[in-house]
Amino acid sequence: MPTTILKRLLPTWLTWIAVICCFLPTTISAQGKPLKVFILAGQSNMEGHAEIRTFDYIGKDPLTAPILKEMRNPDGTPRVCDNVWMSYLTGPYDGSANGEGLGKLTAGFGARGDQPTKMCGKIGPEFTFGIYMEKELKEPILIIKCAWGGRSLNTEFRPPSAGPYKLPKQIQDVWDRHPQGAHGIPKLEDRKKWQDEKDAASGVFYRMMVEHVKKVLADPKRVCPEYDEKAGYELAGFVWFQGFNDLVDGTTYPGGNYDEYSRLLAHFIRDVRKDLSAPQMPFVIGVLGVGGESENEAFRKAMAAPADLPEFKGNVIAVATAPFWDHDIASAEPKKGEYDNIVGTAHTLKADGTFNSEWKWENYWKPLGSPLPEERIWRFATMDATEKKDKLENYDARRFRDITMPAGLENWYKPDFDDRQWAAGRQSPGWKGCLGSQRNQAESISRRMGSGRISADAHQV
Repeated sequence: MPTTILKRLLPTWLTWIAVICCFLPTTISAQGKPLKVFILAGQSNMEGHAEIRTFDYIGKDPLTAPILKEMRNPDGTPRVCDNVWMSYLTGPYDGSANGEGLGKLTAGFGARGDQPTKMCGKIGPEFTFGIYMEKELKEPILIIKCAWGGRSLNTEFRPPSAGPYKLPKQIQDVWDRHPQGAHGIPKLEDRKKWQDEKDAASGVFYRMMVEHVKKVLADPKRVCPEYDEKAGYELAGFVWFQGFNDLVDGTTYPGGNYDEYSRLLAHFIRDVRKDLSAPQMPFVIGVLGVGGESENEAFRKAMAAPADLPEFKGNVIAVATAPFWDHDIASAEPKKGEYDNIVGTAHTLKADGTFNSEWKWENYWKPLGSPLPEERIWRFATMDATEKKDKLENYDARRFRDITMPAGLENWYKPDFDDRQWAAGRQSPGWKGCLGSQRNQAESISRRMGSGRISADAHQV
């Protein structure tokens, strides 16, 4: 549920901001100061799947309602940050069609799928991160975000210094006992190909991330018009929010032992700092919080562990997100299917456009008045759509569209419209364009039928 994501992570994003601000010197004036650059990277949780249409939800909680006020303009539209600019590298999960989203920070820089350059209806951590950084720093900010769904640290984001991917001994022993292969185990003759493919995939997204950051930093003014070339820029922080694909990878982390993730993340931090020539760049680990504090403890500890290494003391911090898991919403998720049925069965049609009577929609919807729906007589008129774009070769789904009314039908929905010349029958056909009116006293109803929007008004026959 998008609302689940939004409500759970807003406090987390603000925690990241507080942490990074602790690393930064107090700025009185932006004039002559280096441009603050923040890098945000990870998988789907960094992409962001919180939908703009769910913003109202966080306003219902007194703890998050003040955040909503910062996210919106007085007219209710998403806020645009005048001093925060975005460069967002993303694309399909396989990286096959990446693109760069540019512009002032606002809602719409969340998960974009195969439309990486287009604003979408979602946000990620960047939105409130940028809003509160702007409030805190009061100077131009550049956020470089690189995120793709379904990418692991052990393979796609694998850092160069970690070395090639190697099966854990425990898993290798199992493979050795099954030379003919088994479920999840390739045959002996196929294992070289498996390893070659693993090697080819290793580090691909790490390299794309670093290359994109370098590209942006080579010409910051292309993204941020306020960039002062004389003052330069400062890599002010890196936020890593990832983990799910590693959490569920039993081949790389057998028996729930995630020590390898800790090792890989430490290499990741070192390599990012080295490749970007920023040896002391502040680094925030957004520790995965799926399931809350009662679940996935071993993984959460492994993900946070690098922050305790002596070499990272003072400039690497792990921020827990598990405390912000919304258990009330999580408990409601199993009921989502039932809710979808309630909504989906309101107007359920067969492939030919007629009502699907096999759906047990009476479990959720009760007919009003009499006679019963299956006994009611409808008067209806049909017409072909005159708009070429509204014609369907095959009827394969419901859709709602506007069509031009034929002459004489402009006022078909009004109570005094004379429909006595229309055809009559039980259950309006809903094929082509259809106007239907079921005559029943003192009742006015609206139906979406077939391939057009059908409103039926009703009186006594």
